[in-house]
Amino acid sequence: MSIESKSTVQDRAAAAQVAIASRSLRPLLGWVPGTLIGAVAWPPVTHPRRRDRWTASWNYWWQAHLVDLLVDGAIHRDDDRCAADAVALLRGIRLHNGLLWTNDYYDDMAWMGLAIERVDRHLHRSHPCARRALSSKMVDAWSPALGGGIPWRTTDTFFNAPANGPAAILLARTGHGERAVAMADWIHRELLLPSGLIADGLWVRPGGVRELDGTTFTYCQGVALGAEVEAYRLTADRIHLDRIDALLRAVQDRMTTDGVVSGAGGGDGGLFNGILARYLALVATDLPGDAAGVDELRARSSEIVLRSAESVWEHRAVAPDGLPVFGPDWRKPARIPDDSGRGARKIGGAVSSSQTPERDLSVQISAGFVLEAAVSVTIRSSEHTGSANSD
Repeated sequence: MSIESKSTVQDRAAAAQVAIASRSLRPLLGWVPGTLIGAVAWPPVTHPRRRDRWTASWNYWWQAHLVDLLVDGAIHRDDDRCAADAVALLRGIRLHNGLLWTNDYYDDMAWMGLAIERVDRHLHRSHPCARRALSSKMVDAWSPALGGGIPWRTTDTFFNAPANGPAAILLARTGHGERAVAMADWIHRELLLPSGLIADGLWVRPGGVRELDGTTFTYCQGVALGAEVEAYRLTADRIHLDRIDALLRAVQDRMTTDGVVSGAGGGDGGLFNGILARYLALVATDLPGDAAGVDELRARSSEIVLRSAESVWEHRAVAPDGLPVFGPDWRKPARIPDDSGRGARKIGGAVSSSQTPERDLSVQISAGFVLEAAVSVTIRSSEHTGSANSD
């Protein structure tokens, strides 16, 4: 790829980072020094009588992904602002969460663990207690009596890909390789559908009856790909390459249009396509060795990332501040949101979309992910560099 092309992908990713930072990053409570938190909507809800003002959630797992996005900017462009913001955001998250890193959702905790591990490894920070606390939660949640896997949250028996996938990746990166491989194997054994895609999860009902939820989401495919990459790096077992090949083919056939990853709206769904793009990039940059088919897998995953990044940029809107706004469907023109209409709100364990999805921080993070993923595959930036401090 030409120098001009490399400059283009870097400039686009940098513009997305600046847009998110200027619109969404604020000191905790508006004033706490040395902290940041991500405002979940832009424009924010300001009218004192709007119900959304009081029902909007701070969305712990969105904050974890925002940390990850800032780490991307720091390592791809030596961006000191992104690095400092990532650390301040972690500080704000912990304070907002009552001085704890944990909550009742294993998927949330896995995402936060991944973000903290990357901050420590790439930015040379030290959060050993946080890493141990979160990785230990993943280890201890393993449920052999119920057939293996870890549940979505502490209070039920829904075992899903969005918990087990990031948990496997986290454990692979924190010294729990055997359990990480077991989780990748569990996802493949329990959640693989005839279509070749990974199902959302399964319920373990009273009496041990297992009930599969065959809904498919893009991010389930992403975390399964990431878990298999980590498993292959740990074992060099050809079976993991074969699984990546088959799942990548299913994603190409069923979750892309003209090579562009399908969107999933706003709210929590706003993050889904970006998570898939992140782990497609991991296949491209971190699948090791020269075994038969590896180069092809790297090339196929790179192609999806680059086409998706090109499309999301092509369909961006430009706000009055001159910065980009991205849409939830990367194949359609984005809209400039305003503060009218329904905002995102938490219903049960999930966050619904704003009436205008572009308003949701999740949608903008997702676009940032694919633009940074394009940087990763263009400059061949390996995720597996550095080591987390243990002191």
